[in-house]
Amino acid sequence: MVIVTTIRREVLTLPAAEAGPDNPLPPLRMLHEVHRIEDRDELPRDMARQVGLAPLHSLLPVRVRDGYGRAREPREIDALVIENDRLRATVLPGLGGRVASLLHKPTGRELLYRNPVFQPANFALNGAWYSGGIEWNIGATGHTTLSCSPLHAARVPAPDGGEMLRLWEWERLRDLPFQVDLWLPEHSDFLYVGVRIRNPHERAVPTYWWSNIAVPEERRVLAPAREAWHFGYERRLRRVPVPSYEGVDRSYPLNSPYAADYFYELPDARRRWIAALDADGRGLVQTSTDVLRGRKLFVWGTGSGGRRWQEWLTEPGTDGYCEIQAGLARTQLEHVLMDAESEVSWLEAYGPLESPEAGGWDTVVREAETRLETVLPRADVDAAHAAWKPYADTDPGEILATGSGWGALEVLRGDWKLPGTPFEEGTLGEAQKPWLQLLRAGTLPEPRRVRPPGETLVAPHWRDMLETAPATPLTEYHLGVAQWHAGDRAQAVRSWERALELAPSLWPLLRCLAVADQEAGNHERAADRYADAFDDLCHERRDNGESWTAATAALGREAIEALLAVRRTAQARGVRERLHPAIRGQGRFRLIDAQLLLAEGRPDEARAVFAAGFEVADLREGAEAVGRLWARLSDEPLPPHFDFRMRPPES
Repeated sequence: MVIVTTIRREVLTLPAAEAGPDNPLPPLRMLHEVHRIEDRDELPRDMARQVGLAPLHSLLPVRVRDGYGRAREPREIDALVIENDRLRATVLPGLGGRVASLLHKPTGRELLYRNPVFQPANFALNGAWYSGGIEWNIGATGHTTLSCSPLHAARVPAPDGGEMLRLWEWERLRDLPFQVDLWLPEHSDFLYVGVRIRNPHERAVPTYWWSNIAVPEERRVLAPAREAWHFGYERRLRRVPVPSYEGVDRSYPLNSPYAADYFYELPDARRRWIAALDADGRGLVQTSTDVLRGRKLFVWGTGSGGRRWQEWLTEPGTDGYCEIQAGLARTQLEHVLMDAESEVSWLEAYGPLESPEAGGWDTVVREAETRLETVLPRADVDAAHAAWKPYADTDPGEILATGSGWGALEVLRGDWKLPGTPFEEGTLGEAQKPWLQLLRAGTLPEPRRVRPPGETLVAPHWRDMLETAPATPLTEYHLGVAQWHAGDRAQAVRSWERALELAPSLWPLLRCLAVADQEAGNHERAADRYADAFDDLCHERRDNGESWTAATAALGREAIEALLAVRRTAQARGVRERLHPAIRGQGRFRLIDAQLLLAEGRPDEARAVFAAGFEVADLREGAEAVGRLWARLSDEPLPPHFDFRMRPPES
């Protein structure tokens, strides 16, 4: 019996942490970002230029997602399954369109690392991210802000007459629409993925794309390269030989002691591919058309910090993973400039590969490439891309999932026509309504009830509309945020100060002014304003609902840290005591408790906090705050439970 390609809905039940609410405070500063280099002089000229091309300086208009915890319980997660007689791909449209599983049916082998839990951690540009599967990273260096966000999804006709699963959304950091089309040709062992990014603007826009594929770490990773750019989380890129340097074969992920990125230097004429094979020579291969030029291996390393992160992202007893990746540039520290009113597209293919993994590098790579050419010729990938391109504009059929309304708002504003990726007005929600009124009536509506302010749009066209709208306190607040994003900090401060004169709600403005003071080096005044902001919030807070609780926790955390920075321990203690007991019990606040106790001259009690144990749910990738605090409390080694160090100790 012939099994044709099908797409169906499915519900997965996984141990999952609750995602929680977004942080309602506008992110006026970037989160700690580890993917930075300090010296570009040693890089090739084109790489240095792209490394310096429009690095991200702000997360706006996106919000930080830090409301998740670590308590997991069985939860239902919507999935879409695309299947033929050879492969079964499971996609999570509500969680960034992640391909959570790719099962090879004839052998029963899972080709990916499949995380048995859903556990957010602070790895995305805006916070919440989770490990496992194939993720689609767009926007800027790092894991996409859409990691835990819903995408639009629908059925679409495929080039071979079957069905495709289309995913699409509006990427808000760069204001670019994109789509990901997945299909399984009849009897194919390869999942085809067509990707398109469009720039509808009348200006060039920097863009970024990396497809990240999690695979079990007990593999050998192969790519057609003899050199790579090594990034070891020490703010430096250096060229190293492949596969071995410093006497160690780094093509085996478990041979690296610390977390590291290896960006392979693929010769221009060479086919683009990367594979991860087990000791029997079986595993996954990813290949693409040449536009997707970069390939990378990421390893956690065998050191205590890397092992701790692996445990942190899943449940005890789960095997570790590494990542093989493919991107638009040679490294993830680069961005690529898209011309005005242009698009870029390519095709990727994912499937099983059998080839010997042991032996000399050149021999093993050559044999793997020969076998890949046998099962999926390079010409076939190019032909599949050409066949898909006319279908990229095909209107979706049955809608299977709905993403955000931000794309619909931008399409209304720009009057854009984007065939294949409709951003329908019906997807507009509460978050977009004030901005829709600004677009159509030239004013922002005053809120009907007291609540934390909504999201701020910061693109130049929205900033222009805010500047010409009636200068209400809410408009001045949003205008200040947009001006701050644009780099006009002095004008942002003036907008916030003007709003203070008439605003019924002072704390959002005082908090923005406090951040401005900190950035200007005026930490005493920042502490004053944080204390006043928290006091105003406590008086204004209407209930213990999700939005007010999130605002109180976020502002309280920032206020305590600002007060401790100027040694106002009594005021910091006062803010801490006014927090709800459930907030004070969170791991992030237990860490603050230890900091506060140490500042109060009570180191024994601070050490007791460590002894009792705590987990900072939103501990940032590469952050070393826990280790630094422990070093101030004890001469003993950092307990393994708190060791998240990703780089070698400084000599």
